[in-house]
Amino acid sequence: MDDMASMEIGISTFLEAAPHPGTGQPKNHAERLREAVEEIVLADQAGLDVYGIGEHHRPDYAGSAPAVILAAAAAQTKHIRLTSAVTVLSSDDPVRVYQQFATLDGLSNGRAEIMAGRGSFIESFPLFGYSLDDYNELFDEKLELLLDIAKSEKVSWRGGLRPAIEDRGVYPRAVQDPLPVWIATGGNSQSSIRAGLLGLPVAYAIIGGMPESFAPLVDLYKRAAAQAGHDVSQLQIATHSHGFLADTKQAAADLLYEPYRAQMNKIGAERGWQASFDRRAFDAACDPRGALYVGDPEYVAEKILLLHKNLGVTRFFHHVDVSAVPHRDVLRSIELLGTKVAPIVRRELAKLG
Repeated sequence: MDDMASMEIGISTFLEAAPHPGTGQPKNHAERLREAVEEIVLADQAGLDVYGIGEHHRPDYAGSAPAVILAAAAAQTKHIRLTSAVTVLSSDDPVRVYQQFATLDGLSNGRAEIMAGRGSFIESFPLFGYSLDDYNELFDEKLELLLDIAKSEKVSWRGGLRPAIEDRGVYPRAVQDPLPVWIATGGNSQSSIRAGLLGLPVAYAIIGGMPESFAPLVDLYKRAAAQAGHDVSQLQIATHSHGFLADTKQAAADLLYEPYRAQMNKIGAERGWQASFDRRAFDAACDPRGALYVGDPEYVAEKILLLHKNLGVTRFFHHVDVSAVPHRDVLRSIELLGTKVAPIVRRELAKLG
């Protein structure tokens, strides 16, 4: 973004299809995919800037092929940017990733982006035949190749894990030159440094604690960029946080709490977290300095403005998708984000510019 006193606001989703905590019935994957297209069209109409889909390969998520889903919405939208959130680059092939998103870029007339990450879930590694022993090396190598492809039509590249490429063209070429590539991280310092040295935009997933605690990582990112000779004033910083909007703060909290508690405790059990997630933890996360952006439009807008003040973010992803929440309420949350929250944030930031 050219104006650092402004901010893009959008939606991120993993297309959750987890069983309903009350009935135990899972969400139908085909239904969830169609709902995603409906959400993207609404987000575009509501004036939101971006919609991102995260790649997962497990039964409680439906979004294993973000580029395909985003392409389905490209012809039905006009302005909204369409991105992965994230592409698990370590277990994919950079040539195919570029081709898929360059195709999306053509279909959307220059609105596609790639958000590359190593992934917080590891199911894709055995699924596609990669060893977790190469977790870091795979990402470093494949990111290098993806950036080379984005910069040049003809590519000559050699690495240690993926077969070499000798002067081969990669097609189609994106409308945008180069196709935007972001680095996504959950808070790893090396990822911040890598993004800064490369001069790439960075996206932080903030799903717990206090968002302001990410300030040292943002500072690390900017110092690395300055060290590499990049214009720090032009850096783009995004955050991704869970939340939900309704006409009242209480209604938003009541709609989200039980499905969110079930989801957090399921993931916690898988990862060996000691503490269970309860209403007290939920309410604390909904406080002004907490990581959950839950409430009425005015309250959520205030929290986003505080985030901008503390971290200097230029893009905010509101993750509203928990599969057990009725889809009509998810759509209402998206509508409120675009028609109520975004105008408040833009108006207040314009006063600073």
